Amino acid sequence: MMPKKTTISVAARQAGVNIETIRYYQRIGLIDEPPKPLTGYRIYPQSTIERIRFIQRAQQLGFSLAEIKRLLELEDGSCAQTRELAEQKLDLIREKIRDLQNMASVLNKHIQACCNNQDDQPCPLIAALSKQQSK
Repeated sequence: MMPKKTTISVAARQAGVNIETIRYYQRIGLIDEPPKPLTGYRIYPQSTIERIRFIQRAQQLGFSLAEIKRLLELEDGSCAQTRELAEQKLDLIREKIRDLQNMASVLNKHIQACCNNQDDQPCPLIAALSKQQSK
């Protein structure tokens, strides 16, 4: 039995993405588009599927597509440059965590105010959200 050729639909299925994702990655230069034979379909090498999986894993770690493009450019390059990009991303993630913790604290305070509110009084959460921030 002949092995199944890796067309775009097969590549998408193997990489766990949809066809449009592959086309988009090609348009923005993250993956190469294989040449189209005179007859038939483009055949995608296993390396393209692995690269798509790399992109997906990097996105799960919070890297943007622009940052992933930079990582791919450094693929076999300097570990120091790669580490620097990763450290910058980690700093941003930690900053976002602090911001989310602050947001959770403020929201928790408003929820507690709602719990302590009498039914005949305006909702403190709505009142707090309705107030204009002073600058």
